[in-house]
Amino acid sequence: MVKRYDRLKEIQRLDPERDFLEIYRLTVTHEFPWDITRALELALYRTYAVPSIGRLLDETAELTERSQKRYDDTALLLDTVVEHGFDTDGGRTAVRRINHMHRSYDISNDDMRYVLCTFVVTPKRWLDGFGWRRLCCHERRAFAAYYRTLGARMGIKDVPETYEDFERTLDAYEDEHFGWDEGGRRVSDATLALMGSWYPAPLAPLVRGASLALLDDSLLRAFRYPRPGPVARGVTRGALRLRARAVRLLPPRRTPHYARQNPEIKGYPNGYEIAELGTFPTPGIRGCPVPGRRPSQSSAE
Repeated sequence: MVKRYDRLKEIQRLDPERDFLEIYRLTVTHEFPWDITRALELALYRTYAVPSIGRLLDETAELTERSQKRYDDTALLLDTVVEHGFDTDGGRTAVRRINHMHRSYDISNDDMRYVLCTFVVTPKRWLDGFGWRRLCCHERRAFAAYYRTLGARMGIKDVPETYEDFERTLDAYEDEHFGWDEGGRRVSDATLALMGSWYPAPLAPLVRGASLALLDDSLLRAFRYPRPGPVARGVTRGALRLRARAVRLLPPRRTPHYARQNPEIKGYPNGYEIAELGTFPTPGIRGCPVPGRRPSQSSAE
């Protein structure tokens, strides 16, 4: 029988530079599948507070008018790389789709690098506060190596090397760029509404309140939300810490849990084709300033 910390010992026997994909997969699909899902949701949410990002997302209308599809497609494309790796047909197709969508818009390298940083830093910080254990140094190094590789496949320049570099880059970018934008606020409101829609209607206000209670002050200021009171924050964060203690006492997961298995993924009850996920921006349509094309599966990344 696998004991609670046996998988951590397995991770610590691996080389985080050579075996980063295996370490990342074990961490996100065996050790912390629920927590990593929540952390990556928060990671993407943080990006809305950068006005150039929040405004663009509002202009495309993907997150305000087609929130569930955008959520599903983002999770499934990222999940495909985790499950199948970078150098498989599925992984290459997923990265190709991600690249085609991003290259259809005028997005700065700095913004792209910042978004990548959120994927590395936010999960670690979430687990520091709400995980049943913290990430070990092997996992932090593997997270950095995994997203360095993804960044390279996406053509992002000047990607940080170490976890500490990712963290410094993220903090500096947020300090300089977080601020108010009407479009960013609309995208934020739409995302909170989407999260509420996953639960019975009477619970939606509670979900919104709990979500706001998890936001740090820099996000609350950027979106101009009132600061939740200490009771709301205490109850929300306390409940997550109680969950972590309970999870620590459970037997470890025997099979991997991928994002495609999450109940929040609702748009593809009959399955999906990786090459059909996401959007295919068309010139002249709202939010698409750059001519786009529908690539074949064999087209270059």
